[in-house]
This record gives sequence, C-alpha cells and structure tokens, in this order.
Amino acid sequence: MYERLLRSGPVLLVLMLLASLSVQAAELPDFTKLVDENSSAVVNISTTQKQGGARQSPFTDRQLEQLPDFFRRFFEGPNGPPGGGNGHGGQTPLSSMGSGFIVSHDGYVLTNNHVVENADEIIVRLSDRREMKAKVVGTDPRSDLAVLKVDGEDLPVVELGDSGQLQQGQWVFAIGSPFGFDYTVTAGIVSAIGRSLPSENYVPYIQSDVAINPGNSGGPLFNMDGEVIGINSQIYTRSGGFMGVSFAIPINVAMNVFEQIRDQGYVSRGWLGVLIQEVNRDLAESFGLKRPRGALVAEVVPDSPAEAAGLQPGDIILSYNGESISLSSDLPPMVGRTPVDEDAELTVLRNGRKKTLDVTIGELPDETQQAQRQNGGGEPGQGAGPLGLTVEPLTEQQRRKLNVEGGVLVRDVGAGPARNAGIRRGDVIRKLNNETVASVDDFRRIAADLPEGRAVPVLVVRQGQPTFLVIRTGG
Repeated sequence: MYERLLRSGPVLLVLMLLASLSVQAAELPDFTKLVDENSSAVVNISTTQKQGGARQSPFTDRQLEQLPDFFRRFFEGPNGPPGGGNGHGGQTPLSSMGSGFIVSHDGYVLTNNHVVENADEIIVRLSDRREMKAKVVGTDPRSDLAVLKVDGEDLPVVELGDSGQLQQGQWVFAIGSPFGFDYTVTAGIVSAIGRSLPSENYVPYIQSDVAINPGNSGGPLFNMDGEVIGINSQIYTRSGGFMGVSFAIPINVAMNVFEQIRDQGYVSRGWLGVLIQEVNRDLAESFGLKRPRGALVAEVVPDSPAEAAGLQPGDIILSYNGESISLSSDLPPMVGRTPVDEDAELTVLRNGRKKTLDVTIGELPDETQQAQRQNGGGEPGQGAGPLGLTVEPLTEQQRRKLNVEGGVLVRDVGAGPARNAGIRRGDVIRKLNNETVASVDDFRRIAADLPEGRAVPVLVVRQGQPTFLVIRTGG
C-alpha cells in the first residue's frame, strides 16, 4: 500500500503520517491547565531545628551520601543531614524541606509528620512567595500525617477527590519541591492500590510511578480532574533517589485523620486484637481452602475485643462486615477505620467450617500491653519420631521468659518433615493440625494421628512471635 502511495502521491503519505502522529499526541494527557489551576494551593515547607537531634528522615545517611553533593544539600540543609551532628556539639540549626497543601481557606495545611517532626520553626511559603509561620495542630505518626495552621483568610485551597474511586492505570501527577526545586511537576500512572508497607499496616497506600524525591514528601497527588487523591509520603529506593516506585497516603485516610485532629486533638482507630499472617498456598491447602485468601490468626491478644468475640488462633478471617479479605493486609485498614465501640461481623473459617462472629471494636492502644501468662507443669519426655524432632516440656522460667501458655519446646530437629517445614530448635509448638498442644503427651498423640501425604498447619512461637508453618508427612 505504501509503495502505491509513494508512486501516486508522496505528499499524501506525509500528510497521513502527520495526521497519525497528531492523533497519538491528542491521546496523551495535557497537564498544563491542571497545574495552573492547582499550584497556588500547594506550599513549600521549610523547617529549622535549633538543637541537633532526632530528626526523622525518609532516607538513611548511606542513601543520602550516594546523592550528588549539589542535590543532597537541598535535602540535608546547610549543616548536614537531618539528625546528624556538625562536630560542634550539635548546636548549629538544622534545616530541611518538604511540601504540603492548603485544605481550608482559613489556613489548615496537610503534610507528612516526618517533614515537621521535632522542628522548632516551620515556615510555609506560597506560590506567590508569601511566607507564613506555621504551628503544629497535631500529628499522627502511625499514618505519617501532620496538620499545620497558618494565619490567613481566603487562602487558595485544593479540591479533594475520593481515593476510594481510584483505579489502577489512571493518570496522576504531583506538585512539590524535590531537592528544593519549588513547584516541580511530575506525572505517571497509578501502579497499584491498597499496598501494605512494613512501617504502617493501617494505611492502604497508593503506589505510582510518579517521580518522587526528597522534598516531595507531604505534597499532593492529583487525578486528572484536578482533585487531590493522595499525599506523597515514601519511595522505594536503593540509591537514595527515585526508582519508579512511589507511595502516597489515600486522601480519604488523610482527611479522616485531619478531621479527628482538628475536632478532638488526637486520632483514634479501631482495634481487634489479633496477630495475623498471610495465607500462602501450602497453608490454604492445610486449612482446606481452595485458594489462598483471608487473614490467618496467629495469636489473640488477651483481654482484647477478639478474645471477647471468641476468635481463636488458627481461625482464618474471610470477610469483615461483608467485605471479602483477599490478603491479610486488607484487614487492618478495615478495622482501623471502624469507629470505636461499633459492632462488626466477621466470617471465619474454623476447622474447615465457616462461622460468623460478632465483635465490638475497641480502641487501638498506643502500645499493645501483653499480659504475663503463666502455666506450670508438663511431663518429661521426648517427641514424635515420624516428624524428625525432639520436644520437651517448658519450665516455669521458660514460660515466663517466652510469655507463652501451653506448648512444648523443640529441643532438636533432625532430617524429616519438621525441618522441611522450617521448624527450628528453640521454637515452642502450641498447636498441631489445629489441635492445642498442652504437653508432650498431647504432641505425641496428635503427631501419631497426622494424615499421610497431606499438609497440616503447626503454630509455633519463635522469639516471642507466633507464626503458622506447614508440615507435610510422608506418604
């Protein structure tokens, strides 16, 4: 076809190619109007700490050292990295930069907690170069959010979106001050939603490939309607700079925190009182699930709402208030946003059967108090040969030290199913094949009756942390 066009009309071919390029260009998003409409409500935040001390940085000193000097100094400030000394007793002021945005005409500003933590002075600078001193209204380290207030009237504000409507693949863009370069715009797409990070289980993060770097922290993430749908908070990096994986706090989570801080001065979250773990393929098989899903209860905290509702270790929570749980990380945000003292309905799988439990949600404590539990006794003896391990009863002193009730101590692990399952010397076995192990005799009896050639769960406590493993017997 192209040969015929070349013979009959080279000009026509050029026109067709230009038209094709124009169509492709028209399909790409244009951010110019959106940036112009929203930049005025985005602010640069600079902080000063008079005494060198425990400033929290989203990057390690080693990561900062890997940045070029020219860029690194914008994040560190003139006197070295946040939290670092200067060789003179730490008395020289430390500076750092971040971003934020105005959410009310009278001057409420949202940013990250780590941007303003331990700061003695906070300066908010607008796009028209006005500078205002800000005071901290309140912070929530669990979600890494801070609410600031500046004195002002009729200030520009952002338009807030609904992060619950966000979809993977949507175009988004950020405005912030990476490395101190004010009002830098970067764009990309939503890579994933509902991400759980080790540092915070109560925030279902938005993952994007928008370029975020030191100084972007606390700045807004916009959708293509010009609405803020997230607050840029963290990046995954091995170099100290952007590597294509950025995380933002959903605006629905952020506004819930903002309203609680504004109205009551602190943030409260719902609390169930369980330690959970992911259900992998082997665990799913051992518990009789057709596919991995749900949140496996490894431990129930004493005197918690979960204990009052009758939850047990080995239960798999399949749904919360009718909302299915695919990954264990789905559960904490659901519980966290539930009002304290409100009732919730759990669907759990217990011993192969579904069961419905009603629970009254408590308030998440600042630090979970672990009750001291004691249980003496235990018969001398050794374990079950077919599994390839030797067990013995726990002494009273060991129970107090390990803070466990019941169970048997693994004294030795040889070749066999136990070693293959990952059981180690010093583990405490509390449940085997969903049966409670209170003594060596219990362990022997349960181990002797294990089905051949099938995966079965075993609950162990290792260094104070309960976790489920899977044992496969021969056959």
